[in-house]
Amino acid sequence: MPEEIPLQRTIGTPVEAEGMALHTGVRTRVRLLPAELNCGIVFRRVDLPGAPEIPARVDQVVSVDRGTILGRDGALVRTVEHLLAAAVAGVDNLVVELDSPEPPALDGSAAPFAKLLESAGICSQDAPVKVWAATKPLAITEGEACYSVVPDDRYVVSAAIEFPHPLIRRQFASYVVEPETFGSEIAPARTFGFLKDAEALRSRGLAQGASPQNTVVLTEDGILEGAPLRFPDEFVRHKILDIMGDLALVGRRIRAHIVAERPGHRGNIALARALAEEARRAENDRILDIQQIMQVLPHRYPFLLVDRIVEFEPGKRIVGIKNVTINEPFFQGHFPGHPIMPGVLIIEAMAQVGGMLLMGCVDDPEHKVVYFMSLDNVKFRRRVTPGDQIRFELEMVQLRGRTCRMKGVGRVEGQVVAEAEMMARLVDR
Repeated sequence: MPEEIPLQRTIGTPVEAEGMALHTGVRTRVRLLPAELNCGIVFRRVDLPGAPEIPARVDQVVSVDRGTILGRDGALVRTVEHLLAAAVAGVDNLVVELDSPEPPALDGSAAPFAKLLESAGICSQDAPVKVWAATKPLAITEGEACYSVVPDDRYVVSAAIEFPHPLIRRQFASYVVEPETFGSEIAPARTFGFLKDAEALRSRGLAQGASPQNTVVLTEDGILEGAPLRFPDEFVRHKILDIMGDLALVGRRIRAHIVAERPGHRGNIALARALAEEARRAENDRILDIQQIMQVLPHRYPFLLVDRIVEFEPGKRIVGIKNVTINEPFFQGHFPGHPIMPGVLIIEAMAQVGGMLLMGCVDDPEHKVVYFMSLDNVKFRRRVTPGDQIRFELEMVQLRGRTCRMKGVGRVEGQVVAEAEMMARLVDR
């Protein structure tokens, strides 16, 4: 049976660490801070004016050159995968403050970050986690990297790699991702590279901080300076760590079995994009029935004028249904013997669907109500009579704080019956 959806988590107190960054080679400090519900993981560049924030989402990926690089409005943060792997193994909401473009490499694994999070204390928050669960097989190929995704009640990552080096050759490993397993079997696996590539990387401004203290450096037939491996298959374990870190950018806990052949950051991010799209579609396809609508909207009979939500993309668009029957109380007087739904109530029904869209932008809709401030370009195209089903489609045009502009259209059997532009505001009940 699938496990019960757990609560979101963050850390209890701020913690920090300092060290050399792997690629930039600068001394850098990372500070981990508790975060609010539904914040996700956010990087904050405190060394830049205004301390710009970069959400850890796959749509913020700007490069996969020797690591995963995120960017937003000119601010960058690179080599995020090790920290992200540790974070998603323990928490859902986290602010990561950096005073440079790159976290410290520390020992080249995720273990120091995992211990840092553990020392901060993990706290449950009062909301369920966001989960994406595979419902059908999925396959992705990106260059030499091949990935398969199959349904599973757990998060399982399996990977195979192959390098013409006596310490690697072909390696395979598979783990159920859970905090205990991650901490002991995956997190300690260090990043690795080949000595023969070092000069070329440094000529490109990369690997400036790489050393045997934070990288397993491979010579032609062994390891530079004889640093012992932590596991005989440390190399494939680190690839699994990278997969976890890159898939953290999906922004949800994953319930699926990921099988990767020759994985790399480019392929990992292609997979993350595909899973994020699957999650978006699943969210769009969810249906809210009348009981769920009544948990969000304060309206009640005879003024609740939306029966079902059939599509919902939070913060972007929504589609709702109003079934019009002869039992509607307004038909008694509008008009006797010639029942027509009042245009003002068609717009009210449209506004209630829009209210559901705006309510989807807050964590506590039961404590909010939507006030409509203006209506523009209202047009009625045809009459609505008993037996009609109105399909209202609304999109968010602009959202600033608690105020938004929406554009809506209502259709019956594909024919437009009404359209309008609306401005609305969220207020406390």
